[in-house]
Amino acid sequence: MAEALATPLLPEDFIDLVDPLRSGADLRGRVVAVTPETPTATTILIRPGRGWRGHRPGQYTRIGVDVDGVRHWRAYSITSPVGAETISITVRAIPDGRVSNHVRHGLRPGAVLMLDQATGDFVLPDPAPDRVLFLTAGSGITPVMGMLRNDPLPRDVVVVHSAPTSGDMLFRRDLTALAAQGRISLVTRFTATDGILPVTALDGVVPDWRDRDVWVCGPTGLLDDAEAHWAAAGLSGRLHTERFRPRIHAVGDGGEVTFTGAGVTVAADAATTLLAAGEDAGVLMPSGCRMGICFNCVLPLTDGSVRDLRTGEVTTANPEDPVLVQTCVSAAAGPCHLRV
Repeated sequence: MAEALATPLLPEDFIDLVDPLRSGADLRGRVVAVTPETPTATTILIRPGRGWRGHRPGQYTRIGVDVDGVRHWRAYSITSPVGAETISITVRAIPDGRVSNHVRHGLRPGAVLMLDQATGDFVLPDPAPDRVLFLTAGSGITPVMGMLRNDPLPRDVVVVHSAPTSGDMLFRRDLTALAAQGRISLVTRFTATDGILPVTALDGVVPDWRDRDVWVCGPTGLLDDAEAHWAAAGLSGRLHTERFRPRIHAVGDGGEVTFTGAGVTVAADAATTLLAAGEDAGVLMPSGCRMGICFNCVLPLTDGSVRDLRTGEVTTANPEDPVLVQTCVSAAAGPCHLRV
């Protein structure tokens, strides 16, 4: 009877309006506070639903945000202590970023977000090594802040962090306080005036870096340089990295992409993902982490070829033998058709 009265909705849809965080419902979180962190970054405090299983310091979660009637998923590092009733994430607004700019300008306390369980292996082992180096830049400090807010910390922690200016530096007060308490050694680099600190110059900043386990997070260039530097020193086993975006290798000439269900055809170059090409053309595309991890963006390739931007591998399909591809890390390698 309840289902008949609720049609075309389900009884659960009405219960969600009353208690969206209840056990058994799709995992959600209610926004408790929205706090400016820097002129372009915002910290969100979220109370997860009863199905939340907790997190390990350094892990991330995905949030689902409805913007103009479309649900977008994005992944953000959890920056709050383990075991608290709320979790926090810090979002830096990027140009034309649908979710990040909505968070900055439109999100208010009381809003309900979709949540995924915490995941990720950019974490300290248990037990943690005695001597640790955190090498970060920009938003790369967010997973590290999640580690630094949990006890116990390793005995000897050095944080080397780069930001454009002191005003742009995330968690500047928190990091400065930890340094003043003697819990970490903090080295800052403001690139607008001092330039980028090359990893090859670490000897002058952290002379004993070879004796430390290191966690590196930041722009792709920093990660690529760190991997090469630690490999050259024969210390790759001590290096841990976290990439917010996949390493992209644009190869090929691109091509026309046809989104068959939407009846839209667009020209895309070899460096533009299928997901970006579709969204720019106004096609509603499923998406998730945009890093090639969550597989929420998978669609059937029904004809033509696409190239995986991480590996250069080409996948080809024909109407008789469609293939599922990840649109967030694939680009056209000639004319192709996607069913969406």
